[in-house]
Amino acid sequence: MESKLSIDEFRFRLKNSTELGSPKVLVGQSRIFPLSGPIKPFYGFFDDKSFSLTINSAKSTAVFLVRGNYEDVNNRLKVNYSVEPISKFQAAWVKFAPIVLILAINIFFLFFAKGLRRASTIVNLFLLFMAFYSRWKEERKRKNLERKFISIFEIKP
Repeated sequence: MESKLSIDEFRFRLKNSTELGSPKVLVGQSRIFPLSGPIKPFYGFFDDKSFSLTINSAKSTAVFLVRGNYEDVNNRLKVNYSVEPISKFQAAWVKFAPIVLILAINIFFLFFAKGLRRASTIVNLFLLFMAFYSRWKEERKRKNLERKFISIFEIKP
């Protein structure tokens, strides 16, 4: 993909919109209490050819990471990036924990609470709602991170 910015402007925006630190840190002191004045939109690190950024938020933990590289080709800035989960375990937990919980609750109701049929239906509906909500919320976080990255660095397809 290409950016409308020059390489110098791209680096300037990286510098001004990124609080330096390891994006693998989920909730560290530097993310809650920013060291560099006002809260910057991204948290991570970058160099002259690559970057690794996540959302800088005190409200929620970082789940996704924008990782990529950039180079100047014929006075056009080429940016190659991907949005990926920070932790493979966390991504698997979000996907499979609701399913495992639904199975465990149903086994409990099947063997130990045979008279609570109505309660099992209510619990199952609630767990199904939570399973869909958690996946929707994670996808929304990924899209918001990508949208913010594209808008700040003026990337066009």
